[in-house]
Amino acid sequence: MPSSGNARRRHARPHRPGDRRRSRRLGPGRSEGLRLMRITVFAIGTMGDIRPFLALSHGLQKKGHQVTLAASHNFEDLIRRFGVGYAPITADYEELMRAAPEMIENGMNVVKVGRIMRGKLGAMASHWAEEGKAAAEGAELLIGQGPATILVASLSDALGIPCVQAQLQPMTPCSDITPMMLPPTRFKIPGPINLFLYHALRMMTWQMFAPAINDILRKDLGLKPYTWRGPYYGGPAERKRVLYAYSEQILPKSRDWTADQQVTGFWFLDEGEVWQPPEDLAAFLAAGDKPLYVGFGSMLSKDAERITRIVLEAIRIAGCRAIVATGWGGITADDSLRSDKVFVLKQAPHDWLFPRMAAAFHHGGAGTTAAAARAGIPSLVMPFITEQGFWSNQLEKLGAAPHHLNRKTVTAAEMAKAIKAVLDPKLAANAERLGQKIRQENGVERAIRQLADWGLLTRATSAPASGLAFATDHAGG
Repeated sequence: MPSSGNARRRHARPHRPGDRRRSRRLGPGRSEGLRLMRITVFAIGTMGDIRPFLALSHGLQKKGHQVTLAASHNFEDLIRRFGVGYAPITADYEELMRAAPEMIENGMNVVKVGRIMRGKLGAMASHWAEEGKAAAEGAELLIGQGPATILVASLSDALGIPCVQAQLQPMTPCSDITPMMLPPTRFKIPGPINLFLYHALRMMTWQMFAPAINDILRKDLGLKPYTWRGPYYGGPAERKRVLYAYSEQILPKSRDWTADQQVTGFWFLDEGEVWQPPEDLAAFLAAGDKPLYVGFGSMLSKDAERITRIVLEAIRIAGCRAIVATGWGGITADDSLRSDKVFVLKQAPHDWLFPRMAAAFHHGGAGTTAAAARAGIPSLVMPFITEQGFWSNQLEKLGAAPHHLNRKTVTAAEMAKAIKAVLDPKLAANAERLGQKIRQENGVERAIRQLADWGLLTRATSAPASGLAFATDHAGG
């Protein structure tokens, strides 16, 4: 959670571009028949969770809507850089993971992660009613993601503002998509059992998070607590609507879902057109064959030094060139480890870097998976949490990735073998075919059209009564 030094930011008045207070009609070049709206998007999680929702916010704003993105203070500069309004929400996942590294160490065990989060969520939720009302001031539509889903639903109940949820992973119960909260498996679960597992995981998650939601958030908002079944059952049909920000090229829409669940394609936040690489990075790229990208994004680990040693030894054994990105600290490499074969950096925009890579070795977060797939390069995944293994399995089925590695048991020899596998030309060809299809999609544009088709961008309507059928909360990597 943010320190007391961040209190001013947490409670500051939300910034909205131009601070426009009135809805406006669309001008020339805008979509006919749509009234410009004031929209607040709530996003909680790591960088990979926030960026797609900044892409959506930016896309809505380019259509003329007035958009505020409510997120943790450590994303404020990024949000403002894209000209999107910013509002603070207490949800610093980087600080959370540094304070509770056991959350990542047990990332493949949803029960243990849930228990850890239960203790942390209350401290965050104690700020959410005040911050949420400030962020939603004047809004005519609320959009919520992941852990912010129930926050948005509760704000909708309290303030009478329509809301819709958006997710990076499949959450709506179904019989044909394995719940991503389960440890990754190659085996197909029978449909009825699969459907049961979705509902069981929902109930388990709700029981872990209920104290923070009922006893703190909803109480602070003056709302009745949810029943023991939580917010997922009953309620108006409108609350079942979900925008899924991933591509059907990687995971087709469930045959059990209806028009209320729409898979739009990935929401990409592109920076590559304006980003300029450092001279030493450009020189390294020009000096030889396309390298392997290695990076674990926002993942932190108590085992980072051991993982770094294994990674560097595996690169040596495999005999390939590599760019190693340290990210939030999943890898501890520094400039002293640079050589003619290895280049170390903190981070670079994936839309610029990945097309210049031979393959990407990463944690399997939704954002990194999407970026590698769009670039048309194969992925090698070493998951830290369950949903990352889920995406690895999908890529493996498409022939765009070898089987994922076990972070806790992998050896340098095993990793080197997997690196050689991901550099196989057959995988490269499969990945390029996948990339060609994904590059033809525009997920943000389709999501905005869907919001309009649902009638959420045409008028300010009253919010439905309390009760919703929202997806299970889970944060991505």
